[in-house]
Amino acid sequence: MLGNTFGRMFRITTCGESYGGALAVIVDGVPPGIKLNVEHIQAELDKRKPGQSKLDSPRLETDRVELFAGVRIRDELTTGAPVGLLIRNVDRQKLHVDQYQDVKDLIRPGHAEYTFYVKYGEFADWCGAGRASGRETVGRVAGGAVAKQILAREGIEVLGHIIESHGIKGRDLTFEEVRDNYRKNHLNCCDLEAAEKMIADILEVRTAGDTVGGVIEIIVRGVPAGLGEPVFDKLRATIAHAIMSIGATTGIEFGAGFQAATMTGSEWNDPPYLDDAGHVRFHTNNSGGMGGGISCGEELRFRFCCKATPTISLPQESINMNKMEPAKLAAVTRRDITICPRIFPVAEAMTACCILDAMYITKGTEYFAHIDPKFRKVGEPRDKSDPAEILELAFRQPEAIGGTELTEKDLKEMGSIQ
Repeated sequence: MLGNTFGRMFRITTCGESYGGALAVIVDGVPPGIKLNVEHIQAELDKRKPGQSKLDSPRLETDRVELFAGVRIRDELTTGAPVGLLIRNVDRQKLHVDQYQDVKDLIRPGHAEYTFYVKYGEFADWCGAGRASGRETVGRVAGGAVAKQILAREGIEVLGHIIESHGIKGRDLTFEEVRDNYRKNHLNCCDLEAAEKMIADILEVRTAGDTVGGVIEIIVRGVPAGLGEPVFDKLRATIAHAIMSIGATTGIEFGAGFQAATMTGSEWNDPPYLDDAGHVRFHTNNSGGMGGGISCGEELRFRFCCKATPTISLPQESINMNKMEPAKLAAVTRRDITICPRIFPVAEAMTACCILDAMYITKGTEYFAHIDPKFRKVGEPRDKSDPAEILELAFRQPEAIGGTELTEKDLKEMGSIQ
C-alpha cells in the first residue's frame, strides 16, 4: 500500500488500522530545540476522539498519545530527528470484530470494500475497514498537532467550524466570532442559534437509523504572502490534495468558490490598497487569501463537503463478493451519525501541515533569492494571533445542548458495551 506519507520538507508518515494494535505517525522536519507540549497534542486528539456525544461513534477509545522518538530524555527538547507518536487502540471487543466478520464478504454501500477487493483481493482488511476507516486520521491529527505548535510560534492559527448540516446553514462569521464560539457545542457550529437546529435535526435522523453530512469551513490567520509555487504546487493545490485525501470529503472551494461562476470580473476581483503601515491589503477576499494559488497575506478561507456516514441501519442492496450474488445489508456496527464534529480537527491538522511545509520551502528559497526587502515587508499578514492563546484554545470543552451527552443506556443500545 503506497501513499502513506504527506509533505515535502515537513512530512508525516502514518500507519495503523481501525482494529490493529495501535496507530502511529512519524513527523519528519521538526526543528531542533522545540519543547513539544504533549498536553497540546493530546488536546487536539481529544477533539476527534469518539464517544463524546450522541452525534458521534460510541466507540470507547481513550486516544492517549505517547511521544516515543525525536526528543532528548532529560528535557524533552526536539533533537531534529523524526518525532514519533503512538496512539493505542483499546476498544477492540470480540463482539465488534465478530460483527465485521459476519458481513466481511458484503460490499457496504459508500465504503471502500469493492475497490479494496479489486486492489487487495482476499487479503483486504475487512475489520472496521482497516486503513480506509476514519480511525486512520488519528495519526494525521497527532502529526498536525506538532505542525500547529511550530506555526503558533509564528502567530499562525488554524480554526475549523461547521457551517452547514443536512441543508441547515449557519450565517457567515468573522474570524473573531468563530474564535469566541469555537467548540461551544458538540457539533462545533459557531453560529450558536443554527447549532441548536442542526443538533435537533441530527438527533431526529439518528432515531431513524440514518446519517447526515455537512460543510466545514477552515480559516487560517497570520499566513504571510508568498507561500506556494506558481504551477503544480500552488498552496491552494496542496491544501486541496490534503483535504481531498480525507476519506469523507467530496468537494472543496476557496473564497467565493463556486459562487464565482455567477459573478462578473468586477464583482469577483479583490481590489488592493495600502494600509497606514504601507502594507498591501485587499478590500475583499473572494480569492480566499490566494493570488495565483499563492498566499496574499489575507485570511485563508476554504470550505469542504463531508458526506453522510455510509454505515446506516436501513437495509441496502449489496453484493456478496465471495459468492458473487446479490445480497441485502443493514449494518449493525458502530458509526458516527455525522462525521462533521470529528472531521474538522483532521482538516485543521492537514491544513497546518500544508502551511508549515510551504513556509519551509519559501523560506529556503528566500535565503538564496536576492529580492528587494520592501517586497517582503508589504507581504506581511494583516493580523497575527497570540501564540499562547492559539495553544490554549485547544483545551476548550464543548457544552452539551439538545441532550447530546452519551449515557450508559445509549452505549448499550449502540452496541458499545454489553
